[in-house]
Amino acid sequence: MITLTDSIEIEATPEDVFGWFKKLRTGEDYRAWHPNHVEWYWVKGEPFQEGSVAYCEEYIHEGNKDKLRFTCTRVVPNRLIEYKPSFPISMVMAKSRFDIEPKGEGGCVLIAAISFRDVPFLGRLFHKQLEGLKQHMKEEGENLKRILEGKESG
Repeated sequence: MITLTDSIEIEATPEDVFGWFKKLRTGEDYRAWHPNHVEWYWVKGEPFQEGSVAYCEEYIHEGNKDKLRFTCTRVVPNRLIEYKPSFPISMVMAKSRFDIEPKGEGGCVLIAAISFRDVPFLGRLFHKQLEGLKQHMKEEGENLKRILEGKESG
């Protein structure tokens, strides 16, 4: 398994971070998180509940629009959101997750992780895409920090 991770300290409570994710309902909400995000909506269920299904579109690398449908597989309020992509992406990407760890008074660490199946030569064949994805994850963390700490521009 190949796992990409990124973590960032946020001066917000785990409840605030989890609450922000729970309010993610539209493409507009999704685009406010990252300029390369395009579309987001819930296909089934309520936001970030076990069994709920979401659809998103985003640009990760080389101008290609990635389209993804995923199912929330495990949710622990204020601590964890885990989800898995639908076929055919699930052949390569096993799961993704956000861990929210309390840190000090009123702060937390958000850890994003994406796990890929141990496909032969994955790292070599998709090196540029994986590097682009790492950068995108880092930017998402920085943008969410700015939003939750009330330092967003505009």
